[in-house]
Amino acid sequence: MGLLDILRKLRSTPQDELRILLLGLDNAGKTTLLKVLASEDISHITPTQGFNIKSVQSTGFKLNVWDIGGQRKIRPYWRNYFDNTDVLIYVIDSSDRKRFDETNQELSELLEEEKLHGVPLLVFANKQDLLNAAKASDITDGLSLHQIRDRPWQIQGCSAYTKEGVKVRR
Repeated sequence: MGLLDILRKLRSTPQDELRILLLGLDNAGKTTLLKVLASEDISHITPTQGFNIKSVQSTGFKLNVWDIGGQRKIRPYWRNYFDNTDVLIYVIDSSDRKRFDETNQELSELLEEEKLHGVPLLVFANKQDLLNAAKASDITDGLSLHQIRDRPWQIQGCSAYTKEGVKVRR
Protein backbone atom coordinates (compact mmCIF):
# COMPACT_ATOMS: atom_id res chain seq x y z
CA MET A 1 0.00 0.00 0.00
CA GLY A 2 1.40 3.40 -0.96
CA LEU A 3 1.42 6.51 1.20
CA LEU A 4 -1.38 8.12 -0.80
CA ASP A 5 -3.60 5.09 -0.29
CA ILE A 6 -3.01 5.38 3.45
CA LEU A 7 -3.67 9.13 3.44
CA ARG A 8 -6.91 8.66 1.52
CA LYS A 9 -7.98 6.02 4.02
CA LEU A 10 -7.13 8.22 7.03
CA ARG A 11 -8.73 11.42 5.74
CA SER A 12 -12.51 11.41 5.87
CA THR A 13 -12.73 14.33 3.41
CA PRO A 14 -10.26 14.38 0.55
CA GLN A 15 -8.27 17.55 -0.08
CA ASP A 16 -6.03 18.56 -2.95
CA GLU A 17 -3.35 19.86 -0.60
CA LEU A 18 -2.32 18.33 2.73
CA ARG A 19 -0.08 19.69 5.46
CA ILE A 20 1.75 16.74 6.97
CA LEU A 21 3.75 16.93 10.17
CA LEU A 22 6.57 14.36 10.30
CA LEU A 23 7.73 13.72 13.88
CA GLY A 24 9.62 11.11 15.88
CA LEU A 25 12.75 10.69 17.96
CA ASP A 26 16.15 11.56 16.54
CA ASN A 27 17.60 8.87 14.26
CA ALA A 28 14.18 7.35 13.51
CA GLY A 29 14.58 8.06 9.78
CA LYS A 30 12.28 11.07 9.31
CA THR A 31 14.55 12.98 6.93
CA THR A 32 15.33 9.85 4.94
CA LEU A 33 11.59 9.22 4.57
CA LEU A 34 11.08 12.82 3.48
CA LYS A 35 13.80 12.52 0.84
CA VAL A 36 12.35 9.23 -0.40
CA LEU A 37 8.92 10.85 -0.70
CA ALA A 38 10.49 13.71 -2.68
CA SER A 39 12.46 11.25 -4.87
CA GLU A 40 15.77 12.69 -3.68
CA ASP A 41 19.14 11.06 -3.05
CA ILE A 42 19.40 9.51 0.43
CA SER A 43 23.12 8.77 0.44
CA HIS A 44 24.03 11.83 2.55
CA ILE A 45 21.64 12.44 5.44
CA THR A 46 22.60 14.55 8.44
CA PRO A 47 20.63 15.04 11.66
CA THR A 48 17.98 17.73 11.34
CA GLN A 49 18.83 20.63 13.66
CA GLY A 50 15.63 22.54 12.95
CA PHE A 51 13.20 21.55 10.25
CA ASN A 52 12.93 20.62 6.58
CA ILE A 53 9.96 21.36 4.36
CA LYS A 54 9.26 19.62 1.07
CA SER A 55 6.31 19.86 -1.26
CA VAL A 56 5.66 16.56 -2.96
CA GLN A 57 3.37 16.58 -5.97
CA SER A 58 1.47 13.40 -6.64
CA THR A 59 -1.59 12.30 -8.56
CA GLY A 60 -4.34 14.56 -7.30
CA PHE A 61 -2.40 15.60 -4.20
CA LYS A 62 0.13 18.18 -3.10
CA LEU A 63 1.78 17.09 0.13
CA ASN A 64 3.48 19.81 2.17
CA VAL A 65 5.64 17.77 4.53
CA TRP A 66 7.21 19.39 7.60
CA ASP A 67 10.08 17.28 9.01
CA ILE A 68 10.99 18.54 12.48
CA GLY A 69 14.17 17.45 14.26
CA GLY A 70 13.69 14.84 16.98
CA GLN A 71 16.54 15.58 19.39
CA ARG A 72 15.41 15.95 22.99
CA LYS A 73 16.30 19.68 23.06
CA ILE A 74 14.18 20.35 19.93
CA ARG A 75 11.04 18.41 20.94
CA PRO A 76 9.55 21.21 23.12
CA TYR A 77 9.40 23.31 19.93
CA TRP A 78 7.31 20.73 18.05
CA ARG A 79 4.13 22.47 19.26
CA ASN A 80 5.05 25.54 17.18
CA TYR A 81 4.23 23.48 14.08
CA PHE A 82 0.88 21.94 15.11
CA ASP A 83 -1.42 24.55 13.52
CA ASN A 84 -3.33 23.43 10.44
CA THR A 85 -1.89 19.90 10.45
CA ASP A 86 -3.96 17.56 8.28
CA VAL A 87 -2.05 14.33 9.03
CA LEU A 88 0.53 13.46 11.69
CA ILE A 89 3.16 10.96 10.62
CA TYR A 90 5.10 9.58 13.57
CA VAL A 91 8.27 7.66 12.70
CA ILE A 92 9.73 4.96 14.94
CA ASP A 93 13.08 3.23 14.62
CA SER A 94 11.80 -0.35 14.87
CA SER A 95 15.28 -1.64 15.68
CA ASP A 96 15.95 0.68 18.65
CA ARG A 97 14.07 -1.24 21.33
CA LYS A 98 15.89 0.61 24.13
CA ARG A 99 14.00 3.77 23.15
CA PHE A 100 10.50 2.32 22.81
CA ASP A 101 9.45 3.73 26.21
CA GLU A 102 10.74 7.17 25.23
CA THR A 103 8.99 7.12 21.85
CA ASN A 104 5.79 5.87 23.49
CA GLN A 105 5.90 8.79 25.94
CA GLU A 106 6.46 11.35 23.16
CA LEU A 107 3.66 9.95 21.03
CA SER A 108 1.27 9.88 24.00
CA GLU A 109 2.01 13.54 24.70
CA LEU A 110 1.45 14.45 21.05
CA LEU A 111 -1.92 12.72 21.01
CA GLU A 112 -3.00 14.77 24.04
CA GLU A 113 -2.22 18.10 22.33
CA GLU A 114 -5.35 20.18 21.73
CA LYS A 115 -4.15 21.48 18.34
CA LEU A 116 -3.69 17.88 17.14
CA HIS A 117 -7.06 16.68 18.45
CA GLY A 118 -8.66 14.41 15.86
CA VAL A 119 -5.74 14.70 13.40
CA PRO A 120 -5.28 11.35 11.64
CA LEU A 121 -2.14 9.45 12.67
CA LEU A 122 0.14 7.35 10.51
CA VAL A 123 2.90 5.52 12.38
CA PHE A 124 5.79 4.46 10.18
CA ALA A 125 7.55 1.52 11.85
CA ASN A 126 10.80 2.27 10.02
CA LYS A 127 13.96 0.22 9.54
CA GLN A 128 12.10 -3.05 8.95
CA ASP A 129 15.05 -4.11 6.78
CA LEU A 130 17.18 -4.62 9.91
CA LEU A 131 17.28 -8.09 11.46
CA ASN A 132 16.50 -6.89 14.99
CA ALA A 133 13.50 -4.73 13.97
CA ALA A 134 10.30 -5.18 15.93
CA LYS A 135 7.28 -6.06 13.80
CA ALA A 136 4.64 -3.40 13.26
CA SER A 137 2.15 -5.59 15.15
CA ASP A 138 4.44 -5.68 18.20
CA ILE A 139 4.88 -1.91 18.04
CA THR A 140 1.10 -1.52 17.82
CA ASP A 141 0.75 -3.43 21.08
CA GLY A 142 3.69 -1.64 22.73
CA LEU A 143 2.27 1.79 21.91
CA SER A 144 -1.30 0.72 22.78
CA LEU A 145 -2.46 2.06 19.43
CA HIS A 146 -5.66 0.01 19.64
CA GLN A 147 -6.75 2.28 22.50
CA ILE A 148 -6.78 5.38 20.25
CA ARG A 149 -10.42 6.33 19.79
CA ASP A 150 -10.32 10.06 18.96
CA ARG A 151 -8.82 9.82 15.46
CA PRO A 152 -8.23 7.45 12.58
CA TRP A 153 -4.81 5.79 12.76
CA GLN A 154 -2.74 3.25 10.92
CA ILE A 155 0.69 1.70 11.35
CA GLN A 156 2.84 0.82 8.36
CA GLY A 157 6.02 -1.22 8.51
CA CYS A 158 8.59 0.30 6.19
CA SER A 159 12.22 0.86 5.36
CA ALA A 160 13.17 4.33 4.18
CA TYR A 161 16.51 2.88 3.10
CA THR A 162 15.02 0.24 0.77
CA LYS A 163 11.85 2.30 0.12
CA GLU A 164 9.71 -0.72 1.04
CA GLY A 165 6.34 0.40 2.40
CA VAL A 166 6.99 4.08 1.65
CA LYS A 167 6.36 4.66 -2.02
CA VAL A 168 4.19 7.49 -3.22
CA ARG A 169 2.27 6.78 -6.37
CA ARG A 170 2.87 9.66 -8.76
